[in-house]
Amino acid sequence: MNLPDFIQRFVHYLKVERNYSPHTIRAYLTDLNEFKKFLEKRTIKSLKEVGSEVIRDYIIFLMQSQTPSTVNRKLSTIRSFFKFLNKKGLISGHPALSIFGPKQGQTIPHFLTINETFRLIDAAKGGDVIALRDRAILEVLYAAGLRVSELVRLNLEDIDIGQGILFVYGKGKKERIAFLGEKAKEALRSYLEKRGKLLKKTRQNALFLNHLGGRLSTRSIARIIKKYSLRCGLMEKVSPHTIRHTFATHLLNQGADLRMVQELLGHASLATTQRYTHLTLRGLKDVYNRAHPRR
Repeated sequence: MNLPDFIQRFVHYLKVERNYSPHTIRAYLTDLNEFKKFLEKRTIKSLKEVGSEVIRDYIIFLMQSQTPSTVNRKLSTIRSFFKFLNKKGLISGHPALSIFGPKQGQTIPHFLTINETFRLIDAAKGGDVIALRDRAILEVLYAAGLRVSELVRLNLEDIDIGQGILFVYGKGKKERIAFLGEKAKEALRSYLEKRGKLLKKTRQNALFLNHLGGRLSTRSIARIIKKYSLRCGLMEKVSPHTIRHTFATHLLNQGADLRMVQELLGHASLATTQRYTHLTLRGLKDVYNRAHPRR
């Protein structure tokens, strides 16, 4: 069995056994195909020839042109690949196990202030179906802290406006419950009253529709947010993930428990959520410096 065959078996495993999303599988496949090209340039055709030295050389090669976070992500893909092959008995040993990627600094997520968030949402105004849809999208993203992929996957049966609940399918198709505040519920009701105007002849179960009556894409959501961020004067780049960061930061700043925010975000690891504590600690320090009599 040659390298492409091993890669295809790994992709099948990610799809069938791990239940990964098509987007995640494409990312793994892209990383592995880049690694394959590197091996081909070194005339390596068999995995038996791939030892720790070869993988280490590949990491050094990547570090010449790519950021530490990108290099570490690609190394993670290679580790997962060889772990799968070893587990299935297709190879002996794990040549990537002892390889470490470059150190990277802690990235602080970009977020909006409360005032900026309200300005962004209020920029979507008007009574036509597109304006109502866009307002509902912004309200739901901020109310529930969804990933953009989770937002576009929402169907009509996934929402219970009366209870203020969303049934969300996150990474690895894991299901969780998200919540809606009164503003988000009100925006959704207004949109749903006119949603039928976007429907064409075919029935569409997606919650958020484009002008052709189909499901909105992640790119379309990004364009919608960019449109309203420019309209309200937010010149810095605002993305769907910025709103997710904003959701988490505002909850923690208002005293929410870190583990509760972890559950709401759908993070598998608490360490991922802890990135936001840098922001909240900064705010606490400012309060301390202003308030303590012997600071």
